[in-house]
Amino acid sequence: MAIAIAASSEVCYVWRMPRKTDARANAIATAQRLFRIQGYTATGLTQIIAESGAPKGSFYFHFPRGKAQLAEEAIDHYVASRIAVLRNISADTAGDARKFIRQIFRTFAAEMVASDFQYGCLMQNLANELPALDAELTKRVARGFVDSTEVIAQHFRGCGFSPAHASSAASALVAALEGARTIARLERAPSVFKALAEVSVQRCSPPEQG
Repeated sequence: MAIAIAASSEVCYVWRMPRKTDARANAIATAQRLFRIQGYTATGLTQIIAESGAPKGSFYFHFPRGKAQLAEEAIDHYVASRIAVLRNISADTAGDARKFIRQIFRTFAAEMVASDFQYGCLMQNLANELPALDAELTKRVARGFVDSTEVIAQHFRGCGFSPAHASSAASALVAALEGARTIARLERAPSVFKALAEVSVQRCSPPEQG
């Protein structure tokens, strides 16, 4: 198996056999990618195993409960990555609600363009398929939205928003972002992100920011 290793501007390829840790990580990454593109129901275990390169026996060693357990871990990984991105943007725009909002929309738009408008939000895709999810998956999706929205609310509180205003503004921003992703995928263009960023700036800024 060829493994790409990035070092500064160079990429080296090392040939080696996959390790158990690789099989687990590859399965989670593959499931996350496919769930974002196809959704949960349309993604079967056969496709995940084939595209991740994991032997079936190795897959069930790591995920004895099968697809549901893999989806749980894919959600957790996706939410952790999303929160890390939001926290980095928050740190770069400390005390500035307008800059924070615009940077979030630019970041999400850039990801859409980089994926050739294939990637939706994993949580949104799964939320649209609630009848197909078990209680644990549903709980994880809901918690993922709550936890990532709280990161946005924390930033707004640091910008002088009242707790109530920060919470409502954060919820509105997340809703706008999810809607922007859907429209961008349909139109195969990122322009909706810029439009909603400006609307969100006007609606989410505290009174003293105009």
